[in-house]
Amino acid sequence: MSPAKTERIGRFRGGKMKWQEDVLAVEEPLEIRLAGGPLEARWQRRLTVTLRTPGEDEELAIGFLLGEGIISRQEEVLALEPLPDPRTGAYANVLRVVLSPEVAVDWRRFERQFVSTAACGLCGRAVLDAEWVRGGGVQLDGAFRMAPDVLHRLPAAMRAAQSVFARTGGLHAAALFTPRGELQLLREDIGRHNAVDKAIGAAFRQSTSLLSQRALLVSGRAGFELVQKAVMAGIPLMAAIGAPSSLAVEVARACGLTLVGFLHERGFNVYCGAERIHSS
Repeated sequence: MSPAKTERIGRFRGGKMKWQEDVLAVEEPLEIRLAGGPLEARWQRRLTVTLRTPGEDEELAIGFLLGEGIISRQEEVLALEPLPDPRTGAYANVLRVVLSPEVAVDWRRFERQFVSTAACGLCGRAVLDAEWVRGGGVQLDGAFRMAPDVLHRLPAAMRAAQSVFARTGGLHAAALFTPRGELQLLREDIGRHNAVDKAIGAAFRQSTSLLSQRALLVSGRAGFELVQKAVMAGIPLMAAIGAPSSLAVEVARACGLTLVGFLHERGFNVYCGAERIHSS
């Protein structure tokens, strides 16, 4: 499936309508199912449905499971199975993740969590007290350092690599950089959470220790959910082109994450963890 599609639109300029083709970012649902339990009594259950840009679905699922604290090691995932439509045999936008028998899933927590949104709000104290956002045992690397002049270069490097955004103008991006500012990988998606999940999932599949030596840059703002994903992945520094929320800063500070906002070529704000930013 392509991440973009062509549509015929009317472009109104200078008092006149001109019909031409335009490129839009594709948005389709993805259902993530889990299969797990003892080998003699396996179960299968739908975990979530997310609207995403097609592509890198396996990375998205892995990043999502890591961010939610369901997995922490590569060997906990036995298989990733794209499921077909029984009528056509084509991919049905359903991905089944087969977990190893020792992985336990607390379904009660997910039932409570997924009914909470930015619209209804979350209690900040409850968030900070929850084990799944404190890092689930993930240790952020205290040795990571990045120089200010390196940080300044990250937004331009990310924009240059956003190929689908350049065509559609409709996608968020998440990118992982080395301490020297080398772009390691970038993922785009119509959902900013999905872009982060795809980037984290891709790096996690390469090496479970890779993320502890990477900085994460997101193209929009830094909300609590994105900070949670960075913490759970063990990423030491997260930067955003836009602003962080108050809860994002509170969680980042409590978890030892360096959080940077309003990053551009001329400057940035450091909200916590400034010890990781220094001139070499």
